[in-house]
Parts: sequence; structure tokens; C-alpha cells
Amino acid sequence: MLRFAEPDYLYLLISIPLFVLLYWYVIRKEKKYLWTFAGDKLHKVLFPDRSLVKSWIKFILILTALLFAILGLANPQIGTKIEEVKQQGIDVYIVLDVSLSMVAEDIKPSRLDKAKNSISRLIQKLRGDRIGLIIFSGDAYIQIPLTSDYSAADLFLNAVDVSSVPQPGTAIASALNLARTSFKKDEQTKKAIIIITDGEDHEGDIESAVKDAVSEGIQIYTIGMGSTSGVPIPVYNQSGIRVDYKKDRSGSIVLTKLDEETLKTIASDGNGKYYRSTTTSEELGEIYDDLSKLEQTEYGSTRVTDYEDRFYYLLIPVIFLLFWEIFIPSGRSKFMRRFED
Repeated sequence: MLRFAEPDYLYLLISIPLFVLLYWYVIRKEKKYLWTFAGDKLHKVLFPDRSLVKSWIKFILILTALLFAILGLANPQIGTKIEEVKQQGIDVYIVLDVSLSMVAEDIKPSRLDKAKNSISRLIQKLRGDRIGLIIFSGDAYIQIPLTSDYSAADLFLNAVDVSSVPQPGTAIASALNLARTSFKKDEQTKKAIIIITDGEDHEGDIESAVKDAVSEGIQIYTIGMGSTSGVPIPVYNQSGIRVDYKKDRSGSIVLTKLDEETLKTIASDGNGKYYRSTTTSEELGEIYDDLSKLEQTEYGSTRVTDYEDRFYYLLIPVIFLLFWEIFIPSGRSKFMRRFED
């Protein structure tokens, strides 16, 4: 099985036909200028050793060396054997608030965008762990079931916004229960839930939801998004331009603020920790470092192919072609005169 470890370098192959066109253009221009200066018969007198064929040969050698060099940069690899590899790690469900208050801009660019960026960076750090994403507002839904396919997880994360859950509200208890029941009970992996929310106007029996999760050995971490003093909730038009702020029935601007005490209680009762988010902080990274200290559990196995680098095989023709080009004289030989005269 053949693959390229650095396939992005293959885009450089586009330069090869461009070099051919450029070289053809230069030769054509040169020929045009020579014809302006002197006729065809004078060319053989003024430039007796000039060989257009050898010029093309030398150019083709350089171009071929470039082709092999680009393929070498892409690092072709050959799969030599298939191995059974044990999968170890922890299971983490991130529970993300997507209620309207999460578009508040007291954390830049917004509470929700900051949370999504942090989750994306966490996904890039994962090695063998499984991650899932539950989004909630007035109700909770599984956006990403537990998976170790990090590329797919990142793709589905990008689709999340405040319209992902139509019901308004902040159903933290419902989201917690959904996360708890979504873990695979038949696998004795270490489990954790990370709640990212402003905690405002929460609904349901959170205390019971936390107790049920702890009774199953699940740790709960919370990340508080926003300001405790309160900020307005921007309203955007279809073009993404802010046109107003959310108002209540009396016309007053609605302020959203972080309910820090509730989140601290959830984390404390859930044997986890509470973190207060800021524009520049990386709470998810700190939580992952904390979770990484837990004993990792084997939850399955997968078949992987062991690949070996083969780029050095392509360096041989590159060196050979460049040496060949250097030692080919530019002038016409007796042999070449038979074809060019």
C-alpha cells in the first residue's frame, strides 16, 4: 500500500507544466529577437555551436529532477505490515450551551465562538481518547457520539450555532442526564463530562443529575462563560451584521450574566473543578492535562498499517539527472550536427 506522508507538496507538481510553458515562451522570444538581428543563414555563422536540441535536453533533465524532488518532498511511504493495536484512553463528553445568551461578546469573539475554538484545539491534542459533544438549550441533543475520529468531530463541531437547538432555555440537568446515559456502560473506561455554559436560567433538577453521574464514577468539570455583571445580547441580521440588542416585552435591553455559584457547586459535587473562561485562557487544555493523569483504560483494538519512508529512493535519480545535465556541453557535437543542420 502506497501513500504520501506530506501530500500538500504534490501541489508543486502544477509548477512543472508552467515551467514548460515559460521555457517555450523564452525560446520563442529569443528566436524572434535573433531573426530581427540576423537571418537564418547568419545564425549558423554567428552561433555555430548553438544547439537548440541540447538546450531542450538539458531543460528536460532539470524538469525531471524537479519532478522526482517534489515526489521526494511528499515522502512516499509503503505499508509493510498490518498490526493489531490496543486502544487506550478516557471517554469525555463535552456539554455545550448553545442558548441565545452564548452570543454575548463579553468574551471575544463571543462566548460560543470562544468555546468552539477551545473545543477544536482540544480535539487536536487528543491521542487515543474518545470525545463526544452534546449541545443544549431548552433541550439537549447529541451532536457527536463518542468517537476517536477527530477529523469528523471537528467537522461536526463547525456546524454548531445558536440555531442548532430550537427550544429556548438552559437545560443543564437534561444535558447532564443525556451525557451520562450516552457513555458505553459495558466498557470500564474513565469517564468525564465537561459543561461549558453561562449557567443562566438553568432548568431541571441539577442536583439529582450530578448525583446520578457521580454514582457511575463520572467526573464533572464546569467552565463558566461570560461576565458576572451582565452584558447585552446582540441581535444580528441575515448578513451577520449586528442590528440591535435583545429586549424584553417592555422594551428594555436584556442583560445576560454568568451564574458562577451554580457551576461551582456542580463541579464540587461532581468531583471535578470549576474554571472561569476569559478571551485568552485555555481551560479545556488544563482540564485535559488533569484528565490525562487518570489511569487510561483499554477499550478496544484497531488494525493499523505500519508505513516506512521511501523518499530517499527518489534522491538517487535527482542527483543522477542533475550531474548528467551539468556534464552535457551546451555546444553542438558532430553527432548533433547531423540532426540540426
